[in-house]
Amino acid sequence: MEINLRPYELSDVDDFMKWSCDDEVISRSRLRHFTSRDDALSYLKQVVIPRPWCRAICLEDGKPIGFIAFNPGSGNDRCRGSISYALGSKYWGKGIVTKAVTMVVSTVFKEFPDVERVQGLVDVENKASQRVLEKAGFQKEGILRKYLILNGKTTDIFVFSLLVTDLMAS
Repeated sequence: MEINLRPYELSDVDDFMKWSCDDEVISRSRLRHFTSRDDALSYLKQVVIPRPWCRAICLEDGKPIGFIAFNPGSGNDRCRGSISYALGSKYWGKGIVTKAVTMVVSTVFKEFPDVERVQGLVDVENKASQRVLEKAGFQKEGILRKYLILNGKTTDIFVFSLLVTDLMAS
């Protein structure tokens, strides 16, 4: 399945709502349910579009079916950044996110020359997301206990990482 990554636009709001308001997506991510089109439009305008590196995951028709983002560190943390993603549930299990993660990693190591480490944080119960990172070459490093609140419950998180040297070696 061919995919492409592109910046979100305000005109994507209806397609964004189709996948981002999916209860299965919300239950496995930190996304919240949008109560209206204006609410989603405001989120795109104030949160998604201003992010330093956030892309819509699109199929051949160019319509967003998910997102992938990279948040670079700054100051003494500029050697690392974090990757995050979500995808509409009807597209799960097709290798789309693994392909997107692989595309992003090679891009961010070029666009952010100080970055030597990309990390991903995954709920210990989200086996599919863990597998995405493993298939993209990330290594599981450890667990952050009671690290964040996900769907009202304090959750343990696995830390995965990929170093620029790992990517160059493969």
